[in-house]
Amino acid sequence: MQHFTKAEIRQIEDRYQDFLNAIRHKFDEERLARIEKAFRFANAAHDGIKRKSGEPYIIHPIAVAKIVAVDLGLGATSISTAILHDVAEDTEYSITDIENMFGEKVARIVDGLTKLSGDFDSRQALTLKKMLMTLSDDIRVILIKIADRLHNMQTLDSMPPHKKIKIAGETLYLYVPLAHRLGLYAIKTELEELSFKHKHPEEYNRILYMLHNQEEKRNYLVNEFIRPIKENLEAENIESNVTHRLKSTYSIWQKMQKKGVTFNEIYDILAVRIVIKAKPGMSEKRQCFDVLSLVTDIYKPRPDRIRDWITMPKANGYESLHVTVMGPQGMWVEVQIRTERMDEVAEYGFAAHYRYKDISTFESELDTWIERIRDHIRNPDSDAFEFLDDFKLNLYSAEINVFTPKGDMVSLPQGATIVDLAYEIHTELGNKCIGAKINFKLVPSSHVLQNGDQVEILTSEKQSPKLEWLKYATTAKARSKIKSVFKLEKKKHIEKGKEIVDEAIKKTKAPLTSNNLKKIIAHYNLNNKEQLYSEVGMGFLELNNLNEILEKKSPNKLVKYWNITFNRKKKEEKAEPGEGKKPKKNGKKIDKQKPFVLKEAQDNITYSLAKCCNPIPGDEVVGYLSTDDHVVIHKRGCKEVEKFLSSHGDNIIAAEWTRFKKQSYLTRLRLEGFDRVGIVNEVTNVISKQHSINMRSVQFDTHDGVFEGDVFIYIHNADDLNELILQLKKIRGIDRVSRDENLSD
Repeated sequence: MQHFTKAEIRQIEDRYQDFLNAIRHKFDEERLARIEKAFRFANAAHDGIKRKSGEPYIIHPIAVAKIVAVDLGLGATSISTAILHDVAEDTEYSITDIENMFGEKVARIVDGLTKLSGDFDSRQALTLKKMLMTLSDDIRVILIKIADRLHNMQTLDSMPPHKKIKIAGETLYLYVPLAHRLGLYAIKTELEELSFKHKHPEEYNRILYMLHNQEEKRNYLVNEFIRPIKENLEAENIESNVTHRLKSTYSIWQKMQKKGVTFNEIYDILAVRIVIKAKPGMSEKRQCFDVLSLVTDIYKPRPDRIRDWITMPKANGYESLHVTVMGPQGMWVEVQIRTERMDEVAEYGFAAHYRYKDISTFESELDTWIERIRDHIRNPDSDAFEFLDDFKLNLYSAEINVFTPKGDMVSLPQGATIVDLAYEIHTELGNKCIGAKINFKLVPSSHVLQNGDQVEILTSEKQSPKLEWLKYATTAKARSKIKSVFKLEKKKHIEKGKEIVDEAIKKTKAPLTSNNLKKIIAHYNLNNKEQLYSEVGMGFLELNNLNEILEKKSPNKLVKYWNITFNRKKKEEKAEPGEGKKPKKNGKKIDKQKPFVLKEAQDNITYSLAKCCNPIPGDEVVGYLSTDDHVVIHKRGCKEVEKFLSSHGDNIIAAEWTRFKKQSYLTRLRLEGFDRVGIVNEVTNVISKQHSINMRSVQFDTHDGVFEGDVFIYIHNADDLNELILQLKKIRGIDRVSRDENLSD
């Protein structure tokens, strides 16, 4: 076995001493000795083993242990476990060896982490199930796993491009919401920033550049804004620390995408935080409201932007007062007001609660959440991928609180409906639900609940779960209970769906071939024919325009479904009639280490543009291998890609465009502004005459002098589109021009 060099041994020792210096003040000699013992054991076990970056592997466990100690504030047991977390997986030592040396508690947590080890691949959903099952045993398993992922993200530069996309994608999809749910704000933000940096490097650098450009002006405004607040706090003898922070690049980008706005149109880039030293013998809530009153005496608040998370804390324990006020030079600024205790809980989440006496309240809320997960996992019929989708719904959503007729409070995700509440209270109540009464008014089971509603669920013995409930049920519990009723009939649905699909294909007079099935599967972005049959059989999918889907591309028509291919030589071998063999691919395997170049020329492997995000040449894209010989191209920010990265990560490949000039791609532009005579004529003139772009349709609606319009155009690439958008924005009266990925009229 190869051992480390003297230089590498010195590097390891230096990292370990830096780690010890960061934690030494927190622990007594006995605990430090336990940590030292764990390090010496792990260091010997990992001797000679290196990471892909080339550095000694033991540096990774040391870094994870530092995150666990400093960022999460956990104790000696957790730190020792973090140091040992890869020993059982990567060395000759077993869990039994660890138990003999470090005790049953450490061994149990290491065992939980070992079951979750390795890169997540197509088994991601099953791995998630295992991870959440460990929640009920020891929350520290999840906390250490999140720390492990954070360090992997911090060292992602040494990975190839396709791995960066995959790991960043699954981090955004799963680890960020988990960190959010556990209240780990600082770690959640860093995971988001690192994921964004590696998944969308150009966008990340562009926003960083714009933030840097405005730094001097921003600092001046912040100082002007904070000065009178500090003076008044001192005058009132309130001890506090007033700081400011920037909205993260990822949050800015998300808002730009969601709202269709530019960087300069985002008003809440700045937030000012006032952390007060609470005076004893007086409620923290009252002290925070006194400061709120002081701030709103200086600056006028926005009435719709006051949030009280102290009276009703968030489910992850977050407490704070938020108010958005009008600052100098017409700038909206969000002000957050909290005590030192609240601030520590906001930054460090679950771990911080152990330092305060109110841990029991938070633990009871966490126990309720864990019980929901456990209840869902217990269902033996629960499909792993369905579980991933349903659980994700509950993980990241804001929460509302509603009340039963007796005044009991129930917390649910924002957007939850009557049927969600019914299942949350009791399965049988959900199964028999026919609607509800809110404020003496009858509402259907699809009614979306509002914060503070008092709800009386109405039932009928004749009622039973309906498939359409899945269209508006939002919680994992409700969806799993509804699905479990219909799981028994799954085979029946598949058989029924097969009959419907076969009959629909026959009506088009097309042959019942696997190739035609693949076209339908690819068109609806499904995974396989079983999913197609099931979706059709359950009534979730209607087969429309089959002729259009199955017919070959006509050179004389503009079509909505484009095929694009990698740069490969054509080499097809036709099977003899009656043998039923598939055409063989050329001898080259897809090299996932390199981005593949997408060209307009047609080759033997076909590609299609995803309907969910409708990418055009020039967009940042990735490919999803839907079948052996078909790839669906998605935009990198597409929600479907987020899902695929977590559930079918190995099917994702990097892709990039060549210069496309022959084909045109249907694109939708949304225009908003102030109506005036001739504005539509100017818009069409810029598009068709100045830019020679073909238009499919123009739709404008005007109301009280303000208009909204949709323009459907055929564009060659993203550069041409961006140039057109710039020209349209120059037209007098146009306030906003944005691209809409939805192409349905």
